[in-house]
Amino acid sequence: MGNRRLPALSTILAALVASGLLIFLVAPVGELVVRGGSEGIRRLGSDAELRASLLLTGGAATVATLVGVFLGTPLAYLLARRRFPGRAVLAALLDLPLVIPHPVAGIALLLLLGRDSAVGQALLLVGLRVVGTPLGIVCAMLFVSAPLYVSGAREAFARVDVRYEAVARTLGDGAGRVFRRITLPLAQRGLLASAVIMWARAVSEFGAIVILTYNPKTVGVLSYDRFTTYGLGEAIPVAAVLVLIALVPLALLRALRGSRELHAGGME
Repeated sequence: MGNRRLPALSTILAALVASGLLIFLVAPVGELVVRGGSEGIRRLGSDAELRASLLLTGGAATVATLVGVFLGTPLAYLLARRRFPGRAVLAALLDLPLVIPHPVAGIALLLLLGRDSAVGQALLLVGLRVVGTPLGIVCAMLFVSAPLYVSGAREAFARVDVRYEAVARTLGDGAGRVFRRITLPLAQRGLLASAVIMWARAVSEFGAIVILTYNPKTVGVLSYDRFTTYGLGEAIPVAAVLVLIALVPLALLRALRGSRELHAGGME
C-alpha cells in the first residue's frame, strides 16, 4: 500500500514544484499581454512606426532564417554523420553565441563588421554597409539564432536510421541522391521545427541588434525606445505585440509536435 502511495505523493510534490516555476514563467508574460495586447493590436491600425517595425522585424528574421537554413543544413548533416578531429570543438564553438550575453555578441559583431574593420571596409567597397542598416539586423539575428537551428537539425539528421541510406546506396544511389531522396524527407519535420524556433528567436532578439543597428528599429528596439522616451505605458502595447508574434509560431510548433506524439503513441 505504501509503495503505491509513494509514487502518487512524489507526483503531487513534483506537480506543486513545477507549478511554482510555471507560474513564475507565465505570469509576467500573461500580465503583459492582458494589459497591452488589445491596445497593441488596435495601434496596428494607427501607429505607422509600429507597423514598419513589425514588417522590418518579420522580414529580417525571415531572411536570417533562410540564410541559417541554407548554410546550417550541410553543417548539421556533417556533425550528425561524420566523425573528424575537432568535431567536439566545432560543436562547442557553434553553441557559443547561445551562452554569451547578447550585447557582448553585438559588440563582437561590431568589431568584425564595423566600418573600421577589414571586413567592414571590404563590404563597403562592394556597396554593403552593415552597421545602422537592415543588413546589420539580419547579421545580429543570424548570429544569435542560427546555433538553435544547427543544433536542432543535427538531432533531426541523427534520428534518421542509417540503414535506409545504406539500402539506397546498395541500389546505386550516390551520396547526393541518397540525401535528397532518403535523409532529407525523413528529417524534414525536425528541420522545419528547428527553422521555426530559429525564426522566433530572431524576432525576439534585442541586445545584439541595439548595439549594431538602433535605427531602423525592430519591435524589440522600438519597445525599449518607447519605454525610455515616454515611459512604461507607451512601451506595454509594443512589447505585447512582440510577445503575440513570437507566440504564434511556437504554439503552432507545439501543436504539430503534440499531434505527432499522439499519433506515434497510437492515441489517435
